[in-house]
Amino acid sequence: MLLDDVVTTSAAVAATRSRRAKVDALAELLPRLQPEEVVVAVGLLTASPRQGRLGVGWRGAFAIDASHADAPALAIADVDDAFEQLAAASGPGSAAERTVLLRDLAERATATEWDFVVRVILGELRTGALEGVLTEAIARAGDRPIDVVRRAAMLSGDLGETARIALAEPPGALEAVSLEVGRPVQPMLAATAPTVAEAMAAAGESSVEFKLDGARIQVHRRGDRVQVFTRNLADITHRVPELVEIVRGLDAESVILDGETLALDADGRPRAFQDTMARFGADADRAVALRPWFFDILHVDGRDLIDAPLRERRAELQRVVGECVIPGILTADAEEAESLSRDALAAGHEGVVVKAIDAPYAAGRRGSAWIKVKPVATFDLVVLAVEWGSGRRTGLLSNLHLGALDPVGEFGEPGGFVMVGKTFKGLTDALLRWQTDTFPSYETRRSAHAVHLRPEVVVEIALDGVQRSSRYPGGIALRFARVKRYRPDKTAAQADTIQALRGLLHAADGA
Repeated sequence: MLLDDVVTTSAAVAATRSRRAKVDALAELLPRLQPEEVVVAVGLLTASPRQGRLGVGWRGAFAIDASHADAPALAIADVDDAFEQLAAASGPGSAAERTVLLRDLAERATATEWDFVVRVILGELRTGALEGVLTEAIARAGDRPIDVVRRAAMLSGDLGETARIALAEPPGALEAVSLEVGRPVQPMLAATAPTVAEAMAAAGESSVEFKLDGARIQVHRRGDRVQVFTRNLADITHRVPELVEIVRGLDAESVILDGETLALDADGRPRAFQDTMARFGADADRAVALRPWFFDILHVDGRDLIDAPLRERRAELQRVVGECVIPGILTADAEEAESLSRDALAAGHEGVVVKAIDAPYAAGRRGSAWIKVKPVATFDLVVLAVEWGSGRRTGLLSNLHLGALDPVGEFGEPGGFVMVGKTFKGLTDALLRWQTDTFPSYETRRSAHAVHLRPEVVVEIALDGVQRSSRYPGGIALRFARVKRYRPDKTAAQADTIQALRGLLHAADGA
């Protein structure tokens, strides 16, 4: 298939706010792909090339000066081959090699195709062709049940491969997709409640567990081989040898565990979140040791537990991980849950997570089965722009424009972001310098007062609630928003939603 076909479909998807029309356009394209093209095309449509990172930043992409082709002739296989070479380039001279590869690709593409390719490389293809819309299109194009397609995508962690199976494999192949040790799955996510009592009222009898201020990890073990993945499914095994050794010592031959890790200080209290995240970096200080706490088990010794109730999973988890299990209790009593929350806060942790005891593990989903409760409401938002400071902040990027995810397109494109407020509170001198040094690499345009950014940087914001406001398209504005920390472990797709923020209105209205 020609790249132009994918570009045309992407443009049609971007041109409509109708979810049905988006699905129609994608469902028409998918069956025309050859089986070997499906994974490539899905990667292009979602700005997630199958090769992962290509080693090309915005400076490298926009620095290419080339004469483009007059008519479409570039196949998507050609683009995939170029991406393969870009991803493989490394070592001395790799920057020059990537420049040559990019220029060659730019010259073979039309101007419209090259614009599309650049946006794919930079991950800013704002078409609304995100996982939810594309999953529906795959189900329709392959004439497969949407629930089956969605489950296969969650368990495989690969929407492109799921599409290939749905379109090219015989009936039953999607149903056969299951957990596989060594292949990470999307983690289950938690909703938010302002109080423990409200969370317990929603969940009923629950496992109430400490909410750590750590980094999410998913650990896979088969025999002596252990792999550790981040929340975003990046493999960090080689950077956390102490976690690998702990998991090798567990009483299981094969296991998939979900949990968190953090660093402790000399008194056994949690160190700053940044200290934990720094251990995932290439130049990490190995003197800062990490410890794991596991709160779920998805597989053990040949048995998949993902559909088992949490009551059963929790018992098996305790047997396998022993003292590495997250502190928690089973209770239907809100007072007991509140007492555990106080214990968690006293130990320096964030609060608790209330988990319905009979719920299965919903990979990749956020629902009411898990509800996190923190004493101060915090939300993960995306930085859309940043204003230049004044006074003592002159010359520094300061005031943040904050956006919430709109996954269903209630206020714009599905998968877009809705501005909900601004803040400059909570910014230390060090963070101001970091913003000023870092944000230009995400810049899309600039005015006299602000730098507008690609919506990729996630920041955790503490707030006192929301209020109704006609100033922003979502109809709400944040109350007393302040920066708590940046979240390099999260992608923009994992930000909190405008719908979740609007759910706080009942508190502001006194309901």
